[in-house]
Amino acid sequence: MADLPESAAWRLLDAHEGFEVLFPRRTGDGYRLAGHSVGVEAGEAWSINYTLELDADWTTRSAHVRGHSRLHAHEVQLEADGSGGWLVNGEPATKLDGCSDIDLEGSAFTNALPVQRAGLAVGASADAPAAYVRAQDLSVERLEQRYSRLPNEAERSRYDYESPAFDTRCVLTYDESGLVLDYPGIAVRVL
Repeated sequence: MADLPESAAWRLLDAHEGFEVLFPRRTGDGYRLAGHSVGVEAGEAWSINYTLELDADWTTRSAHVRGHSRLHAHEVQLEADGSGGWLVNGEPATKLDGCSDIDLEGSAFTNALPVQRAGLAVGASADAPAAYVRAQDLSVERLEQRYSRLPNEAERSRYDYESPAFDTRCVLTYDESGLVLDYPGIAVRVL
């Protein structure tokens, strides 16, 4: 895959009206990804500010998420132990055992994590359970997901994406650096 751009941005559609920006940075032993997402869902405004730390293989080490909604300001810290275990705000979260990724509601970017990490060949599939963080209250739950690599369309890679909890199945399109370009009903890349 190509190098990450200095910044990226998505317009959130349908499920959430809003915008997401990302500022990725390569570190000595992985990646530091800083972003912000704001949106409106069912007449309620929310914002999240996130910093993700990943290893060189795109496995999540930690996530620090701060959010605001009409409910209040909130914050959550997730830490991975490197072998599938998680701490949420310093407490063990066994419901997340086996998750390799963070998935933030209101973020198109976080769908790049399992694609980058798995490196699937065309025709291959992988389950990618994730620690899912809700935008309005930053509650954390387990989200079962599956990615199946489809043939490329020009230089764009494509994946059949399934999330049974949301009754979602669609084709996600990625650019040459592995960032989502089009997530039907959720977001479209604008930068």
